[in-house]
Amino acid sequence: MAENTPSPHALRVHTPDGRPEDEQPKWRKDFPIDTAQDNYIARRDFTKFMVLISGSFVVGQGWIALKTLKIDGQAAGPKAIAALDEIAVGQAALFFYPGEHDSCLLVRAGEREFLAYSNKCSHLSCPVTPDVKAGCLRCPCHHGSFDLATGRPLAGPPRRPLARITLEVRDGKVYATGVEERTV
Repeated sequence: MAENTPSPHALRVHTPDGRPEDEQPKWRKDFPIDTAQDNYIARRDFTKFMVLISGSFVVGQGWIALKTLKIDGQAAGPKAIAALDEIAVGQAALFFYPGEHDSCLLVRAGEREFLAYSNKCSHLSCPVTPDVKAGCLRCPCHHGSFDLATGRPLAGPPRRPLARITLEVRDGKVYATGVEERTV
């Protein structure tokens, strides 16, 4: 044989199942890997994958922590919600405090009694609706209810009270002045 001509064994392609190429099914040309080889994962590849996923979790938790610190660190300051004559006794008004995405509910329970709570149920963040006659705030998603006077859960799956918005009445207007996050 000439030196530049490869041997017949060198031209032979190794197929995944070991049979000669002319005995292989037609689909084998498109999918030349055996199932056993396809399912094989090297320790190094597995370790890279685990480090990547773990790193993603750490970055995600860090992002949540930074957002929480940013929100808690913000001084919202007083914000005018409504004029006294805009809300009748037994009615409620929706407002946003401390941020533009923080939905809250202002309820006029009496002539001089105003209450405000976060409008998100502490169970799954469904919006609550006031029932002033019954003295509660109701969550229609899972039939939960909260005491109107305190924001504490009365029935249903919620276990934590609603966040209370502190209020101040001056110059004929109701102002939101802060948020009281309560756990019990």
